[in-house]
Amino acid sequence: MISAILLGAGESKRMGFDKLSLPWGKKTVLERCFQTLLRSKVREVVIVRGLRNRAVRNPFYGKKIKIVTNPHPGGGMSTSIRKGLRAICPGSDGILIALGDQPFLKTRTINALIRVFDREKERIIVPSFQGKTGHPVIFHKAYKKELMNLRGDVGGRSIIERHREEVRVVRVRSIGVVKDVDTWQDYEKWRKKVGVKRKGVEKGCR
Repeated sequence: MISAILLGAGESKRMGFDKLSLPWGKKTVLERCFQTLLRSKVREVVIVRGLRNRAVRNPFYGKKIKIVTNPHPGGGMSTSIRKGLRAICPGSDGILIALGDQPFLKTRTINALIRVFDREKERIIVPSFQGKTGHPVIFHKAYKKELMNLRGDVGGRSIIERHREEVRVVRVRSIGVVKDVDTWQDYEKWRKKVGVKRKGVEKGCR
């Protein structure tokens, strides 16, 4: 079984304001990512948000969902990873780490990665689209201690590099594993495709 940690406490420095609260259709960017995970075969979803983050506008209840707050997101991505790890079910075999700014990620892609993890017993599962690796990444529970020891604004890349022999790169058909929303230009380019009007964005988010 897999526990998912959704990282949503970033400071959005390149965007200049909370990009995860931007509208994405009838949801926010983070809500879209959250619901994609929720529909997948993960055992639970742990959302890590910041103190000022408003991207999860409505409370979600249920055994499959947990929301935790990272009061010090300035310490980097590793602080959110540690918060999430402390909240996951200790009985899970794998830890899926997902980013809160990848609204193009598809549930079927997540399930494909989980199938590889379950079937082949690989220790680290990394998706790849057209030769470029991306997220989410699934780590076997054996790497929980190394994930807890991460410091600064880093994810699990250093662990992947140290254990290359344990990594399975899975080619996927969806660009969602490498496509994120980092800048306002990124968002403007895709805004119309998801039904967000410029007026609503400027009034509510800028």
